[in-house]
Amino acid sequence: MGLYADAKNIQKKDPAARSVLEVMLLYPGWHALVLHRPAHWLYQHKCFFLARFISQLARHLTGIEIHPGAKIGKCLFIDHGMGIVFGETTEIGDNCTIYHQVTLGGTGKDVGKRHPTLGNNVLIGAGARVLGPVRIGDNARIGAGSIVLHNLPANCTAVGNPAEIVRINDRHIIPADDLDQQDIPDLVDARLAALEARMSRMEAAAQGTVPPTLPPEEEEKEKK
Repeated sequence: MGLYADAKNIQKKDPAARSVLEVMLLYPGWHALVLHRPAHWLYQHKCFFLARFISQLARHLTGIEIHPGAKIGKCLFIDHGMGIVFGETTEIGDNCTIYHQVTLGGTGKDVGKRHPTLGNNVLIGAGARVLGPVRIGDNARIGAGSIVLHNLPANCTAVGNPAEIVRINDRHIIPADDLDQQDIPDLVDARLAALEARMSRMEAAAQGTVPPTLPPEEEEKEKK
């Protein structure tokens, strides 16, 4: 029943999926979940070689590498999936969506719990990297190509390298839509624009044309 629910969830979320049967027959993301079940069971029962054999078979068949030790919740939607890697101590909550070329990996420095933990309803955009034993809160959104190295709170949107929070609890930190992948804010451009505006004010103040005032939000930052 669990695997059928996973397939039904994929069919619901992917507008290209015309039926649950199509998902079961043709979707590599679902095939990877099917093969992960016995691999994870074997891993839990210390049959490490067989567990790894199945996970590597799944990798060759689907392009998705899930370590048999990874813990995956209900209704994971892996869209396309090619190039995805989940490390051994990765934990994924329920109803998450993960696009292709995403890595939930380690930093090479940690031992024990060394891979990410995702809450429920997390979405990770294509090509994003979440590295180390970080925790991603429920309902978090991570933009395509972002690199996450620190914990993210619930109900936030983060983008960039390294990832920065641009929205939290439906409040914009900087102008951004709810993870419109075609309109992700350019944090570098925003910083440069703010720096240019600041320099213009300082030059004008030095020439005596205007006082060196700052916008209210920047004044608050200066006070802190």
